[in-house]
Amino acid sequence: MDRVAKLATQRAVVIFSKSSCCMCHAVKRLFYEPGVSPAIYEVDEDPRGKEVEWALARLGCNPSVPAVFIGGKFVGSANTVMTYHLNGSLKKMLREAGALWL
Repeated sequence: MDRVAKLATQRAVVIFSKSSCCMCHAVKRLFYEPGVSPAIYEVDEDPRGKEVEWALARLGCNPSVPAVFIGGKFVGSANTVMTYHLNGSLKKMLREAGALWL
């Protein structure tokens, strides 16, 4: 859990992902399009990835990936992030975290 908390504060936007997950890919693209440069942690490429997944599940992320943190705070998984995107609040969150300037 401490490792996830530490990694989640490395950048304004942090995404825990799996390289083969299509929803993870969609979420990453959602952030890349407006010019956000998130830190991406591919849990399937990390030797301690199972521990990270377990910690994410304990945070309430089900499925465990994609898990998005903005400004060091857990935002949610794909459904939550897409909802924020569609209702316009994602851009506000990104601006407040310093991840988006326009």
